[in-house]
Amino acid sequence: MMSRFSTLIKSLLIILLASQAYAKETKNVTFTFKNADPVIFSHDVHLLKYNNNCKVCHNAIFNLKQHKRFTMADMEKSKSCGGCHSGMKAFSVAEEKDCVRCHKGKPRNISFKMKKATEVVFSHSLHIDKTKGKCKSCHNGKVITGSDKSVSMAEMEKGKTCGACHNGKGAFTVAGNCNRCHKGYQPREIVFPLKGITNAVFSHKFHLGMYQCSDCHTATFPYKAGVAHKTMGQMEQGQSCGACHNSKDAFSTSGECERCHGGFKPAPITFKNDGGEVKFNHAFHLNVYKCVDCHTKLFPFKAGVKKATMTDMEKGLSCGGCHNEGKDAFSVKANCEKCHKM
Repeated sequence: MMSRFSTLIKSLLIILLASQAYAKETKNVTFTFKNADPVIFSHDVHLLKYNNNCKVCHNAIFNLKQHKRFTMADMEKSKSCGGCHSGMKAFSVAEEKDCVRCHKGKPRNISFKMKKATEVVFSHSLHIDKTKGKCKSCHNGKVITGSDKSVSMAEMEKGKTCGACHNGKGAFTVAGNCNRCHKGYQPREIVFPLKGITNAVFSHKFHLGMYQCSDCHTATFPYKAGVAHKTMGQMEQGQSCGACHNSKDAFSTSGECERCHGGFKPAPITFKNDGGEVKFNHAFHLNVYKCVDCHTKLFPFKAGVKKATMTDMEKGLSCGGCHNEGKDAFSVKANCEKCHKM
């Protein structure tokens, strides 16, 4: 009798443990999102639908050993939930009207924190109103895929993410109107530290009194610190500041150095050679000429360039551009002692 009772107790325990294990295995699964309410997957609903047949999904669709997250674009390609939710067995994950069947609640604002710029806040509610509730206007596997990394302003100008609509046609362009997204943003002055010359300071405030952000960004300047700096020679060819500072739209980068390099007084230059030291006095020459008279037609704004020989100078190169038989200044062919301190 005791043996039979013991067997019955053991059987009941096994059934109880099995039911507890079953309950544990079939609890709801919660998928959390940073900027939206969670999606709740109900095992009970799905097991009822498929007569408690776990194998319909495991491991045919969901591998219990691989905890992988899928994007909506993946699901529309029949992966994950999309294996059944294709519009045949169950409602389709691709149908916009059915988004709310899984995604409950209201989407939240998304904040993007930027270095050296004010925070950008994306309002879901504002955009949902504009698109009349059509989530797939953005979440369509092309504009927003769910796996996109942050993109630059230059990439947006080429139509990525926000730039797909904010192109001046569908909505205001990302190529300008910075304060529409970056609220209260006041771009700071940019200081370019340079060797052998005073720093150049670019004033955003001054330029924004005459131009818009889109006049310079990103065709001339990328929205990114630390990019390669252009030489004065490159600016004279229309690059960087030289795109406007071309003596037509604004003063030329070829002269008026003090306009950007405040308080700059170019130092004397000493050339050492077999004929004795030669000192070039900037201060003396600036009493007669302007920077543009020599730079960069005769001399590049760069130390360490190849030196010209006396023969080169006699042909009009380097100093010989002005020291030309006495037309503009004494000739390099004579009066050696004027330059070479023997």
